[in-house]
Amino acid sequence: MPKINKILVANRGEIALRILRTAKEMGIATVAVFSEADRHALHVRYADEAVCLGPPPSSESYLLEDKIIEVCRSLHVDAIHPGYGFLSENAHFARKVTENDIIFIGPSPEAIEVMGDKLAAKKAVSTYKIPMVPGTDHALDDIAEAKSIAADIGYPVLIKASAGGGGKGMRVVHKPEDLEEEMKRAVSEATSAFGDGSIFIEKFIESNKHIEVQVLGDLHGNIIHLNERECSIQRRHQKVVEEAPSMVISPEQRQALGEAAVNVAKACNYSSAGTVEFIYDQGEFYFLEMNTRLQVEHPVTEFITGVDLVREQILIAEGNPLSLKQEDIQIHGHAFEVRVYAEDPANNFMPDVGTLSTYVRPQGPGVRVDDGFEQGMEVPIYYDPMIAKLTVHGHTREEARARMLRALEEYEITGIKTTLPFCHFVFGHEAFIDGSFDTKFVEKYYRPEAIETVTGEEAEIAGLMAAIGFNQGQPEHPATPTGAGSNNHSAWRQRLYKP
Repeated sequence: MPKINKILVANRGEIALRILRTAKEMGIATVAVFSEADRHALHVRYADEAVCLGPPPSSESYLLEDKIIEVCRSLHVDAIHPGYGFLSENAHFARKVTENDIIFIGPSPEAIEVMGDKLAAKKAVSTYKIPMVPGTDHALDDIAEAKSIAADIGYPVLIKASAGGGGKGMRVVHKPEDLEEEMKRAVSEATSAFGDGSIFIEKFIESNKHIEVQVLGDLHGNIIHLNERECSIQRRHQKVVEEAPSMVISPEQRQALGEAAVNVAKACNYSSAGTVEFIYDQGEFYFLEMNTRLQVEHPVTEFITGVDLVREQILIAEGNPLSLKQEDIQIHGHAFEVRVYAEDPANNFMPDVGTLSTYVRPQGPGVRVDDGFEQGMEVPIYYDPMIAKLTVHGHTREEARARMLRALEEYEITGIKTTLPFCHFVFGHEAFIDGSFDTKFVEKYYRPEAIETVTGEEAEIAGLMAAIGFNQGQPEHPATPTGAGSNNHSAWRQRLYKP
């Protein structure tokens, strides 16, 4: 059984720092890699050793497979943890790592290949009788065939890239006359993003929920699930808010979903942490895809189960059997996570880069912040604009929701626009409170004026308070809040909306 003594984290930002922390708790030495844009990043300072890979663009730094392996050899690294994004679902990289006698902390290259191709994944899980959305089981390039299939399925249909994710190469088609043009666009986008223009067609389920199940598998054939996460609040097909468990899943459905997820993992002899994603519609669920890596939203599962998923990944990679059995997994309370992006929610969530003039994290019971920034640092333009993940836990969903609202109001960020006000809008919305929301939440309910109206009222109240203070001989302008408890006039609200 191999013992891991030194881990290289082939990633950056909050996920790199999160992995490094667990490795430190386990007494494992760590190596960080970084680009020139991340020279002063927190994960670089935290690791025992750090090596610069190259210039800021990912193609010249974080995606340099041979350079990363060369660093491992020179520093006598035993294992590589890829985090998520970058090389985490790259079967070629995983194979190259193992061929160089380095442990890849993740699934086998074969599992990554099968589940990385949505059509191959469908074929692999078909023997387990797992429900799937009606659609094609092969790549399409013939427009006549595509039109025939779409007519049989019924519009609207969804064109999807076989090799893709993150909403790339995805098109919703409502009318037959639009199908050919949208197919061409999907193929072009998929080719550009993934180097593979293969596309297929599925029935588009308009009002659905996005439910996913966390799984763990070891190298001895043991696989368990850690229950579900609800990930339906999205923009541009990418998640913004997640929770665990889902309030609409019954115990019987939870068991069925868990069993289906385990069977999906069995279909590719899965080991390590992974996530099986489903579409959930009116009590029925359908297999969507499997993500062969740690998910961004894994903290909500860690909160409700008490399981450190990164620790489990490392133990599995060492060859240990799972430390948990299915009956050991219980749900404790409720957890929410929001992704704090450097984006302008008042301008179609366009990225916004700059310097974090103010950066104060929320604190208190049941609050967790995973980030890779501190005050005064610059958010670079080269990478995903996520600044942090804010996760909270409570005994009940309502307690957790109230805690998230409090934490959002304590979170102070100035210098750039962020999704914090949008997240506050979500947690106060009736459809979110009663659980009736679906993946169309943003389209149905969100308008920039909604958060502008709320914060405008707060600005007016702040002005009245300032006037009262002046009349009483107090300073005309109250001090800018700088710590916990300053939740009435949090800095992100003042900067984004105050005239």
